Amino acid sequence: MEKPSRRNVLMAGGTLGALGALSVATPAQASSLWTWSPKGSVAGAGEGADPRWVWDPEADDLVASLIDRGDVPKVNKLLKQWTKNGQPLPSGLPADLRDFMEEARKVPSWADEDKLATAYQFNEKRGLYLGVTYGFASGMMSTVIPREARAVYYSKGGADMKDRITKTAKLGYDIGTSNAYKPDGEMIVTCVKTRLAHAGVRHLLPQSPHWTKVADEEIPISQRDMMVTWHSLPTTVMQNLKKWKVPIPEAESEAFLHSWQVAAHMLGIKDEYIPKSWDEANAQAKQVLDPLLAPTPEGIKLADMLLNLGAQLDFGLVTKPVLGALTRYVLGDQIADWLKIPRDPLWDPIFETAWEPFIAIREGLLSLEKAPGVVQKAYWAFDEILRLGILLYLSEGDLPISIQIPDANNPNYP
Repeated sequence: MEKPSRRNVLMAGGTLGALGALSVATPAQASSLWTWSPKGSVAGAGEGADPRWVWDPEADDLVASLIDRGDVPKVNKLLKQWTKNGQPLPSGLPADLRDFMEEARKVPSWADEDKLATAYQFNEKRGLYLGVTYGFASGMMSTVIPREARAVYYSKGGADMKDRITKTAKLGYDIGTSNAYKPDGEMIVTCVKTRLAHAGVRHLLPQSPHWTKVADEEIPISQRDMMVTWHSLPTTVMQNLKKWKVPIPEAESEAFLHSWQVAAHMLGIKDEYIPKSWDEANAQAKQVLDPLLAPTPEGIKLADMLLNLGAQLDFGLVTKPVLGALTRYVLGDQIADWLKIPRDPLWDPIFETAWEPFIAIREGLLSLEKAPGVVQKAYWAFDEILRLGILLYLSEGDLPISIQIPDANNPNYP
């Protein structure tokens, strides 16, 4: 049976309800039907529609129109001028785009300024760890999220992974600043531009014969796809910090989650899909993220591109084995094997043996002088690896980074 397209859903009078989704699902799809209740969301209620069949119609229709009428190059040039949250939108933008952006830039009424301030304290204390987890837990995990890997590979961003990673890292950097959502911050700008970019991919990617040949969906980046990616960020980050026994006060943990809840809203995710607590986030992730992780040819190639980012520093002689071992340690043997990351006889056991004690030393829970010899030897290397990760993923942070609406797919796969 044909999957419902966004167009068919909208023509039917709105997003599918739970009963409607059941009626059109194949047996294979029915086994993974959406069961997470909107009562567990920040909204506390909702339609309960399967987010696989929900996109971002307001942004999608607008951006499709911009692309079809040839306005994207002009719009992208103008949007380079919009860099701060409170800055007026550039003059000359099409009226329909201006109206959309003025509404899209509004922070949700439920945003808590005190929690956002506490989130900054958390980010300031855990900045180095967050750089590693955003890069090697979240970034590398994206290569084993089949739909995301295919969408990245065949869209315009897949043609320049360094540029794409830099723009993706900007999201993690902006959310960690003290003024993330304030008028002089940049997080709102980054989210709104990313929302527009996603809408462009939704319009263009179905026109790629390379993508349609391998895709198991008619339109990419559904609400469910966005939540999957969201879980690869804060949910996965917090799981790793807990696994590494990083002591985190409950108020800071909740504040970190809140900063990402606001981000989800600003990225166009409906409030009824945004978990209200870590328990709800972990429950949702078990349904929408964990079961779908799998290798794809596109993901394997993307992972290799990411591991080779260090070639600019040492031709990959040292950085690639280190980054591969770090990926294996953070994501586990199965995912590393899927991505064809070879085992490293030197670095693999060092990470297994010394990483958690290294974290304990940085947290003041263990004295370096009293640590095992291998930990003492690895300490400064790990410290440098943390900084290297930030350098690789934000090495262009001193340049203006402008997230743009795509006007074509990956030129290598037209």
